[in-house]
Amino acid sequence: MNVDAPRPRSATPAHAWLNALETTAAATRDPARTLGRAAEDWAATYGDAPAVLADIEQFSFRALSERANAYARWALAAGFVGGDVVALMMGGRPDYFALWLGLSQTGVVVALLNPNLAGAALAHCVQVAGARAAIVEAPFAATCAEAFAGLDLDLWRYGHGDDARRIDREMARFSGAALDPAERRATTLADRALLIFTSGTTGLPKAAAVSHHRVVAWSHWFAGLADMRADDRLYDCLPLCHSVGGVAALAAALVNGGSVVIAEKFSASGFWRDVARWDCTIFQYIGELCRYLLAAPTSPDETRHRLRLACGNGLSADVWRGFVERFGVAQILEFYAATEGNLTLYNVEGKVGAIGRQPPFLAARDTIALARFDAEQQAPWRGPDGFGARCGVDEVGEAVGRIGAEPSRRFEGYTEAAETENKILRDLFAPGDAWMRTGDLMRRDREGFYYFVDRIGDTFRWKGENVSTREVAAALSGAPGVKEAIVYGVAVPHADGKAGMAALVVEGAPDLAVIAWAASALPRYARPLFLRLRPALEATATFKPVKRALVAEGFDPVKLIDPLYVYDAEREAYVALDAERFAAIVNGDARL
Repeated sequence: MNVDAPRPRSATPAHAWLNALETTAAATRDPARTLGRAAEDWAATYGDAPAVLADIEQFSFRALSERANAYARWALAAGFVGGDVVALMMGGRPDYFALWLGLSQTGVVVALLNPNLAGAALAHCVQVAGARAAIVEAPFAATCAEAFAGLDLDLWRYGHGDDARRIDREMARFSGAALDPAERRATTLADRALLIFTSGTTGLPKAAAVSHHRVVAWSHWFAGLADMRADDRLYDCLPLCHSVGGVAALAAALVNGGSVVIAEKFSASGFWRDVARWDCTIFQYIGELCRYLLAAPTSPDETRHRLRLACGNGLSADVWRGFVERFGVAQILEFYAATEGNLTLYNVEGKVGAIGRQPPFLAARDTIALARFDAEQQAPWRGPDGFGARCGVDEVGEAVGRIGAEPSRRFEGYTEAAETENKILRDLFAPGDAWMRTGDLMRRDREGFYYFVDRIGDTFRWKGENVSTREVAAALSGAPGVKEAIVYGVAVPHADGKAGMAALVVEGAPDLAVIAWAASALPRYARPLFLRLRPALEATATFKPVKRALVAEGFDPVKLIDPLYVYDAEREAYVALDAERFAAIVNGDARL
């Protein structure tokens, strides 16, 4: 294997934009060519070349298409019809992609469940999706059985249980040949393909609608922008239930005959060994992942790779510089997007710290704006005439995306109409206009580059995941002895995003074990890192909790007289936050 890292391909930013536009336009020209149909074309062109790879199983282009076709026939035999929703909970493996790709060919909408969820949150996801059935892999069987108890759900298993309900065993009965006209459903790019769950800005996870057009556009846009070719191999260690790890990264690598390696989960200690072993040229990141790699001990494999490109989002300027210098990755392609959003930005130029910009030929269409923000109302500012205002250079405002009739400008929203309407700003800058709220504060410099500033409202980002403060507060409030709970994010030195902190009012002596038990019902990334015990919690005149002062006060035990605690990962318990532990956190020496 040639271990010399390739140099960036000789393409100007203008060429990258043009390549992306041409690739996407060609892919979306035929309204009947969904990603499943595209996979058939790939199979015919690339045949037995490797496509989706993992230690557990591997598919060539031909095998991927055949596997997807077999799943499509299973769905037809099981009586599913267009518009039916099937929930899917599986770990990271190639068959995950084949399964939803096949089902979506029949008009079935696949709801991608997050394996980190459990209990009421998991049941909520299935209910808001309107799922008729669920497919659950063995490691998640017990969690799902508990969450789905009492729900009218046709449950299928993958890798365990009675053979009569094991979908992986059922596949032997179905042909992988191309679907004939009688088997095909009239599925078009305009139809819904997936439901992907996002925390949004408040409350429990929402089911974001993803059309076949978006699935095809995402994959082909990334393939064009990153100039992915047949000799590229992408390393994907992100969750497959998310839009980037499970859709865009997976499919983009295949568009021009390349391949993708699926890691079951991210491992800082095994990352570079995997990248070198699989001979990868591209990898998909989130910012926190890169920070973990930069903090890990030196490994001989970290310089034995052929990575030419790292593509992802959330990479801070300090990590960006250190990552490139230490690991020698030739190019960083940072971008900004949201599963349900109609606003995307790409940093093709490699401007350190920026999340992207719009080239002049796209900026002229006025599809993105920064709206002046009212911090008191937690919403874009409105003047006496009822209209908002656009931000000036380097002024911080909320990013909004113009809603239009063309597919790229549509806001497909959520399964709940009220949640969809809550994300739309009408008559913002002019009568009759409509814009989608991102919930993110940004600024734009004189060169047109955008920079992420912070998230708005009741959500903060930690460990690459959006955390709903309301969901966390609800879990903690259920613990015996907890009278009130306010949850918010606090900045932690040497860590991306914000860590969860809970201010609690408790009766009597605090039972930290009970509080830890209540937090354990949440996904790991959502569990508060810090606890602060208060005699009472302040509220506004309208009974809304006052968080701003709590956020500003942080978690310094020297400055605060309230009892403070921090979660000790080794003990799996909350322990007193003293000056020594505080210093270790501030200096980046603590395991968070």
